[in-house]
Amino acid sequence: MILTQAIETLSRLTLKLLEWTVIILMSGLVLDVTWQVLTRYLLGKPSAWTDELATILMIWVAALGASLGFARKAHLGIDYFVNLLPKKSFRLTQILTQFFIGVFALSVLIYGGGELVRLTLRTEQLSPALGIKMGFVYAAIPISGIFILITTIASLSSLLSQGRSSTDS
Repeated sequence: MILTQAIETLSRLTLKLLEWTVIILMSGLVLDVTWQVLTRYLLGKPSAWTDELATILMIWVAALGASLGFARKAHLGIDYFVNLLPKKSFRLTQILTQFFIGVFALSVLIYGGGELVRLTLRTEQLSPALGIKMGFVYAAIPISGIFILITTIASLSSLLSQGRSSTDS
């Protein structure tokens, strides 16, 4: 019970962090694109770095925004047939779904994304206009995976504790 509450608290705190990070990145993206338009049409000389910064910010907003959408359960779900299942089968399906999402987040996003970041940093790839190491750009993938994994662990913990409390009564 205490572990479940701690996991839920961690999940809520990371969700707040994620929300504010996406807000800040999106604000930066809006300012960047606004500056690009102003320099192009009012000054007649477009800024050289704004297009690249917009691309980098868009990568981060998309990756972290996907994590936020997952945490808020705002992602696309086709659950028509799952909702027709009996209660026990429905709960088991929810548990298995969260488990496999956690495995995906851990193996593909965190491990695979981490390897991409590591290899890209090792090869010292730089973005052309800003000179930012591309590994830092790609770091959005494993960081997004960490947020998804935290959400998945919280969901699994909640599902499993619901099962325990219903069998205790």
